[in-house]
Amino acid sequence: MSVVTVKRGKETILLVDDEPAILTLVTAVLVGQGYTVLAARTPGEAIAFASAHTGAISMLLTDVAMPEMNGWDLAKNLSLLDPALKQLFMSGHPFDVVASQHVVTDEGIHFIQKPFKISALASKVREILDN
Repeated sequence: MSVVTVKRGKETILLVDDEPAILTLVTAVLVGQGYTVLAARTPGEAIAFASAHTGAISMLLTDVAMPEMNGWDLAKNLSLLDPALKQLFMSGHPFDVVASQHVVTDEGIHFIQKPFKISALASKVREILDN
């Protein structure tokens, strides 16, 4: 058995998921990795957090399917506030299924499918932030 060590972070991540259990779990994982997490239950709350936050937000980590607004549209809205905002989308459905529903190509899009291993999430977040 090999042990994979993931570099810890110090960046701020805006996490958006309408499922309270996932929001709580992912927040705990990211905080445990050293990140500051702004945890939002809705896209509207996420936009409010991003607008009010005085520091830099390095990444948006969002569910794709949510009431009010989907993750793709949320990312577009937040990109208006910060075009350099890195993005990671998550869903319980495979990427090709969620992308086809919203006419999204995989070009430059980072995606992780739920359920995911904690180590996979930590590695994916770090990889995106480092590139």
